[in-house]
Amino acid sequence: MISFMVSGPVATITLDRPPVNAINEEWLDRFGAALDQTEARDDLSVLIIRSAQKVFCAGADLALMRSRFETVKGRNQMIAMVRRIQALYARIERSNLVSIAEIGGAAMGGGLELALACDLRVISKTAKVGLPEAALGLLPGAGGTQRMTARCGDDTARRLILGAEVVDGKTAQQLRVAQWCVSAAEIADFTTALSERVSAASPQALGQCKRCIGAVTASGVDGFEVEIDGTRALLESAETQRRVHKFLEK
Repeated sequence: MISFMVSGPVATITLDRPPVNAINEEWLDRFGAALDQTEARDDLSVLIIRSAQKVFCAGADLALMRSRFETVKGRNQMIAMVRRIQALYARIERSNLVSIAEIGGAAMGGGLELALACDLRVISKTAKVGLPEAALGLLPGAGGTQRMTARCGDDTARRLILGAEVVDGKTAQQLRVAQWCVSAAEIADFTTALSERVSAASPQALGQCKRCIGAVTASGVDGFEVEIDGTRALLESAETQRRVHKFLEK
């Protein structure tokens, strides 16, 4: 259902719940356990999230939802599950690791919300993505309204969420839903090369850069002071000093 692998400083979480990686309670348990493994290590700097299925992730298990929404107890269970999904995605967003979503197939609803929680998104030209919840009488409540607006802008969020529009990879890149769009045949190699380039940087610097970028949308936070604090911490770092000395020796 969820597999975890490490190669050097790069960890990979692979979604593998046939046929469409629909999210249920067990899926959340196993994904959380995989994140536990990344957080227990200090030798990682990049996390790739990809799928072993044709679909990246179709979002919440609709059959599970249907079995619950007719009773108050069932609806409360679904709310609790949505909170769990929000918390899981927030862990990815807050992680010091640079997260890369490899969207090789459809990412719908909670699947796209998962990708939006990642720092970097690579999409195949043939992949389809969307937040079509409004057409089902729902809303993208696992962070979709917030992250789509923050990542892609108000106009794009309104277009995709209110219009329940599904777009292809090229359009997704144009709308800033993904930073890169490549062919399906190239996406795995592209993501691997991207992970190697990112992981060549200092893990501490990557973490501090993420803190500074996140400060832009954090309420009541002075991002410029976050930059100063991060700079001070890095200047004191033996790893930064080593890298600067090595660069100057060239």
